[in-house]
Amino acid sequence: MQIGELSKATVTAIETIRFYEREQLIPSAERTAGNYRIYSTSHLEQLRFIRNCRALDMSLEEIRELMELREQGDGNCHVVDLVLDRHLEHVSNRIKELRRLEKELRAIRESCGESRTMKDCRILGTLSSKREDAMPVSRKHTATSHPR
Repeated sequence: MQIGELSKATVTAIETIRFYEREQLIPSAERTAGNYRIYSTSHLEQLRFIRNCRALDMSLEEIRELMELREQGDGNCHVVDLVLDRHLEHVSNRIKELRRLEKELRAIRESCGESRTMKDCRILGTLSSKREDAMPVSRKHTATSHPR
């Protein structure tokens, strides 16, 4: 099948498929005489696996690790449990960070109880002031490793 067909079958953008090829999560497709990529059912299965992992917010590194483990076939799946446990810990930490972020946003929002001019807006003033205690929510896990 050509890349457009693979894209439709997996609901994956063509650029994302090419990205996964560059990242070697799926093998490079064979080429026709006309230089079109031709994908196999193996590509389809691997891409579905990747998409299912991505739906669970797994990083490319986690997916790569799971794919390598899947290739072992006869190995003990306890190692897969460990990968998922690490990911669960990351998700739990991210939820805690998002709760702190929500609390901070609510406090900023509550600082402005009445209508003012833009120059007197407490929210804009708060966002403009230097805050030593401001700590951005961590995006390390998802920023570069999670294209959709």
